Amino acid sequence: MIRLTVAALALCSAAPLLADTHTISPGEGAQERLQEALILAEPGDEVVLEAGRYTLSDGLSLDVDGVTLRGAGMNASILDFTNQAGSGEGLLVTSDNVTLRDFAVENAKGDGIKSKGADQIVYHALRVEWTGGPKASNGAYGIYPVEASNILVQDSYVRGASDAGIYVGQSENIIVRRNSVVENVAGIEIENSNHAEVTENLATKNTGGILVFDLPGLPKVGGGDVLVARNAVIDNNTDNFAPEGNIVASVPSGTGVMIMANTKVQVLDNALINNSTSHVMMIAYTQPYTDERFQPRPVQVEVRGNVYGSGGNAPDFAGGDVIASMMGGSLPPILTDGLHENLGRGDNVPILTLGLTEVGQPFTEAQPSLLRAAPITSTWTNDPVELPAEMEARIR
Repeated sequence: MIRLTVAALALCSAAPLLADTHTISPGEGAQERLQEALILAEPGDEVVLEAGRYTLSDGLSLDVDGVTLRGAGMNASILDFTNQAGSGEGLLVTSDNVTLRDFAVENAKGDGIKSKGADQIVYHALRVEWTGGPKASNGAYGIYPVEASNILVQDSYVRGASDAGIYVGQSENIIVRRNSVVENVAGIEIENSNHAEVTENLATKNTGGILVFDLPGLPKVGGGDVLVARNAVIDNNTDNFAPEGNIVASVPSGTGVMIMANTKVQVLDNALINNSTSHVMMIAYTQPYTDERFQPRPVQVEVRGNVYGSGGNAPDFAGGDVIASMMGGSLPPILTDGLHENLGRGDNVPILTLGLTEVGQPFTEAQPSLLRAAPITSTWTNDPVELPAEMEARIR
């Protein structure tokens, strides 16, 4: 009997423990109960938010690997940070293999949901919103993964961010797809990151729809290999409401897709409609810098297969109205400052170059002219992004 008992105990200890489900309901003490569940959760566990509004007074954090935080739907389980005492994130994640899905974050004092150094993270069917609409006092970023690899952001909605609705920074192997970004300064921003796909998103009523940037002075510099494809980039004419000093405070209202200081960017098969400055803009970084790793020009940009609607009729930069008048009342679909290198294109549409010759020249020194050379095909391709299969399996 003793031998049988010892054998049974040994067998039990060798078997994997079953994952637990921690179910949280709204109401009194929700802040403490939810944070406690996020602390006590173990890898493989789910923390489930029942439907309802959770009135929270402080930010939440998760630092356990392999946890799923799941709600009843982006309009059903609502984490309400309107009365948040601090100025930090609504939710901060610093662990790997986390899945965030089917809930909303409203009115965070800082960023909506931020993950830092969190590899293989999935953001699925989330809503992050500042319900008062565009304001400089809103949090900077809605969905904000940074310094990580293998990132999936999909089927989510972000509104009102004073910097970027969906921002992925200093990361690699990224998919951002089927999201709606509305009334942010930048709808979607890929910054200092490599190997990214931004596909099938709706970017509308932002200041700028989709931005692909590289900046100096950050730990990771040299962004590139970015695909921007099959997106609807429409009516991005909201006045810029970023706080003064932010890099996106310089983004002109009416920008569809902007590429700055990045390498190997493809802009393919998008619908670009009623963006009043430019549907596609390529510019160099203009501020002083000392980072020897940094390359300030857009290099190897391919623009083809896009559908262009009306636009360019109210350019929001110094001298833009004069140039538009010279062009017959509106700018052509594609605008470059003239400092790009190796532009591949398959669309037989005019390109306006401002004719700048040195990085840092102001637009007021523009010598505008049209590029009407025959379309060419790029001599390079970006490899498709492949995420670990288990990431896709988590949201099936």
